[in-house]
Amino acid sequence: MQSYDIIIIGGGVVGSAIARELTRYRLSVAVLEKESDVCTQTSGRNTGMLHAGFLYKPGSLKAQCAVEGNAEFDQVARELDVPFKRTGKLIVGFTDEEKERLRYFIEWGRVNGVPGMELIDRKRMDEIDPSAGGSFAIFCPSSGILDPFIYAIALAENAVQNGAVYHLYTEVAGAEALPDGRHLLHTAGRGDFACRWVINSAGLNSAKVSAMLGIPGYVIQPVKGEYFVLDKKAGQFAKIPVYPAPTPRFTFDTHATPTVDGNVLVGPNSFNVEDGEDYSVSQSGMDGLQESGARMFKHMKREYYIRTFSGARPKRIDPQTGEVQDFLLETREDVPGVINLVGIESPGLTSALPLARRVVRLLAEKETLVPNPHFDPIRRGIRRFHEQDAEEQARMIREDPDYGEIVCRCETVTCAEIRRAIHNPLGVFTVNGIKVRTRASMGRCQGGYCETRITALIREELGKAVTEVELGPKGSQMFTGAVKGGNQA
Repeated sequence: MQSYDIIIIGGGVVGSAIARELTRYRLSVAVLEKESDVCTQTSGRNTGMLHAGFLYKPGSLKAQCAVEGNAEFDQVARELDVPFKRTGKLIVGFTDEEKERLRYFIEWGRVNGVPGMELIDRKRMDEIDPSAGGSFAIFCPSSGILDPFIYAIALAENAVQNGAVYHLYTEVAGAEALPDGRHLLHTAGRGDFACRWVINSAGLNSAKVSAMLGIPGYVIQPVKGEYFVLDKKAGQFAKIPVYPAPTPRFTFDTHATPTVDGNVLVGPNSFNVEDGEDYSVSQSGMDGLQESGARMFKHMKREYYIRTFSGARPKRIDPQTGEVQDFLLETREDVPGVINLVGIESPGLTSALPLARRVVRLLAEKETLVPNPHFDPIRRGIRRFHEQDAEEQARMIREDPDYGEIVCRCETVTCAEIRRAIHNPLGVFTVNGIKVRTRASMGRCQGGYCETRITALIREELGKAVTEVELGPKGSQMFTGAVKGGNQA
């Protein structure tokens, strides 16, 4: 049995932000994550928006954390080496009714403290982004886009750098209170873990884990969204995220969002599902995105489509009315030693560190926290060869010839970058784990050229048999045996 001061269940962006903030203090911290990486579910299956905070009811935890997280993100991105652009955002409308709903959000933004919002006409829209649909729009200059994969990874790596321990492929299956006041967590095949404090940050499974820890009654409704990924050729036309005016129920339809790497995401649609971890996409959903996406982005052409994907948001709903609820962050006197987060959906990416600091404050109300004098907030990512000028590229190749070997042609990712990703601080060894750290296989051919080469490098660096290398989830082997008489060892 392994024992820690604090165990966090769930290593997504919020769980990893909590781990990072807790390592500012002299505490032993572990994260139990059931997947192969920290960004495989909700944390990596989203639009990558840094929200401004005007979409959320004044006074709500969502509004408070979004505004706080938005304001600090330039510094956070510098500290953690996260790709980020403060692009602004357009929320466009076509009818007088939609214009009135937009005015409503401008007022919410004013009350929440969102700076610089204005209602603009088509002429001003054309100055900002002529590819956007609509007759008028809200312009919010403080919104931005970031790499959600790298942000989750960066928080986790910085936590590890400062002493946290991650246990991947470790799913919590049960919990019990020990006589000495600690918690005992049973896992599926990974043994037992004991701790003084347990923090539930399990995302889609947060209600289930909450009940497991002795706090039943919460209901999570997974809401699925499907996306198109458009080629960088389409990205040249997209300067700013473009959202439609909200529906009368204040929900949003398809939007078009440029990524920090030059692609465009079109989506999501939105519908309730029973299984939040079913990431298939439907033909009817894609057909609908084609139609609705074209209203937002004038260059929605089939020739630009390179991939589809989906994700699910863990909405906490009132079990009586079905109404969507605010973020839940709580402690209970009748369940000591538990900090509970339930229903952390959008704007969870923007809100991760603000939520983490609130977790720390709750902990500090119960016990004295001693600062860690060795805490270092700086994390450096993998340098991207293709972003350097010719002189710097030549220097890098002289120092490490592996920079001279291109593994992924579409994204110009080198062998040296792949090797560095394989030896990442979290110990991820899947092809998708390398993909989200380097962008290898994210280009036009979607891995048709490089996936076998990445597999070979994982085998070479980690000494794995060919059947042991997985694409992503457990059981997703790249190969089930030797190919053309090759050696499986």
